[in-house]
Parts: sequence; structure tokens; C-alpha cells
Amino acid sequence: MTAFRCVPIDPAIAERFRATGRDDGGNTLRRLAADHPSPCRVCLRNAQVGEPVLLGSYHLPRPRGIYWTPSPIFVHETPCAPFVASDTIPEIVRSRMVSVRAYDAADQCVYDLGHAGDGDTIDAPLALALADPRTAFVNIHTAKPGCLLCRVEAG
Repeated sequence: MTAFRCVPIDPAIAERFRATGRDDGGNTLRRLAADHPSPCRVCLRNAQVGEPVLLGSYHLPRPRGIYWTPSPIFVHETPCAPFVASDTIPEIVRSRMVSVRAYDAADQCVYDLGHAGDGDTIDAPLALALADPRTAFVNIHTAKPGCLLCRVEAG
């Protein structure tokens, strides 16, 4: 597989959420005790049942234009270390049904590289997308609700 890294949201965004109590859409964050394994978009780990999390709307930096959409996300209520690893699929991807969405440098969706399936079987579709010269980046979303889990970049 092409070398890659899974990119979490910028920890400064989670800090702003915590400090202001507002999300990117200006909504009041929901403070919850996780009632299921809730995927934190900073550390890219599942919050355990009962662990305090914040739920809010995140404005994805890419794609811009026609394919742009905000996404509901969870972050730990207390600061956590951002995910930093190369060539590693994080827990929050492996543990659920996911959608692989490849985009080109103009932020256009590369439809034929899209894939939906179990996160444990993401290696082949992700490798295909990353190896394709049209791909600038990949966003991985939850397959059912469609929430962003992380961005993936080659390199």
C-alpha cells in the first residue's frame, strides 16, 4: 500500500469547542456521557461508554465547493493527544462500517474510487484510492450516518 497518514481534526478546534461551548455552526455543543463507543476525532479512539464527550458540528476544511458539507463529530470533553502514526488505520475506522471518499486536487469526488464496507476490510479500497494519480486526499466517513472520521493523505 502507498504510504499514508490518517489526519485527525486540528486539536485547536477541539480546544475552541471546549472553551466556547459552541461548534463551527454556532450551535451549543451537546455534553454527553458516551452511550456507545463514540469516535473522538482528535485521538481517533472510541470513547468508552460513560466517558464524557462533546458533540458538535465540524466544518470540514476539504472538500470545498460542491462536495463540501459540515459533519457531526464527537471529541473527548477533556483534552486528548492527537493521533500521530504513519501507515496505521485508527481504531475508529476499523471498528465500524465506513465510506471511503476520494477527491482530486480540485476537490471533485472521484466516484469510481468510492467504497462502503466494514472498517476491518478497508485496506484494499484505501490502497486503490491512494495509489490512483487522481487522488489528492481521501475522507473516511461512517457509512450509515455519514459523519467524518478522518482525512487520509498519501505520504
